[in-house]
Amino acid sequence: MERPYILHMFTPGRQMSPFDINMAADAGYQIIVPYCDASLDSITGLTQDAIFSRGPKGVQRTGIFIGGRDALLAADMLERAKNAMVKPFVVSLMADPSGAYTTAAAMVACVEAALKRQGAAGLDGQRVVVLGGTGPVGRIAGVIAAQAGAAVWLSSRNGIDVAEQAARETGARFGVTLHGISGGDRAAVRTSIGEADVLLACAAAGVQVVSAEDLGFAKDLKVAADVNAVPPEGIAGVGVMDDARPLAGTAALGIGALAIGNVKYQTQHRLLVQMREAEKAVRLGFAEAFATARAFLAESAAKQ
Repeated sequence: MERPYILHMFTPGRQMSPFDINMAADAGYQIIVPYCDASLDSITGLTQDAIFSRGPKGVQRTGIFIGGRDALLAADMLERAKNAMVKPFVVSLMADPSGAYTTAAAMVACVEAALKRQGAAGLDGQRVVVLGGTGPVGRIAGVIAAQAGAAVWLSSRNGIDVAEQAARETGARFGVTLHGISGGDRAAVRTSIGEADVLLACAAAGVQVVSAEDLGFAKDLKVAADVNAVPPEGIAGVGVMDDARPLAGTAALGIGALAIGNVKYQTQHRLLVQMREAEKAVRLGFAEAFATARAFLAESAAKQ
């Protein structure tokens, strides 16, 4: 009998996301097992239990997925799982806490494509402000943009101290330079976006972080992207279906939550399929998610 494809799903949370379980099933995994309340210290034991019981042939049909809500902890868990393996017992790994890695990758890839549509070289040299920048999607979007050459500011409505702490922690963890900026009140928001080329709205669902009046202060704005699908819009005027659509009252293009969500879905699906089909074990984080999102957008553009 042929061995089944098994995906072990580790999360520090009380439950694994049903979204991720559905995605794993649609990617072809036959047995999907969540492990909840997993700590960083438990990852070595869980990983070794998953690999040593299947033999060298079975590990090719075994994967580990790391979820949760903490983007930095997920990266540490991914590293801990990798270091727990002993050749030839090596399985494929993927991390995507709360969809933060694939959502951030899709968001930044869409922005990059929109900038190129306007004649820019991409993100290199662009000033990017991430609103809601202390959450998991905001932090990783900031890291991806910084790795692509942008100057990045993480904004927090809780003020400059919280923003700067998140920027320091996240930048140090992933080896990039990030800056903190306050979004604590309307005046702070307007100051923060005044010289921005790109706005990435990653705030909580149903929270508008930039009003139509605020947009009038963003004189240099080229692209505004918003992952909020719950009314009102995170950035006023950016509709959920907008896909590099002109943003009223500005010279910028708007990218909405469902346009980003389509790329996110395709990115996560492709990564899960890649992990299942890989002949040699792969390790998939936000860098691989960004490469996959870029590839999907390039393929879509070629078909138009």
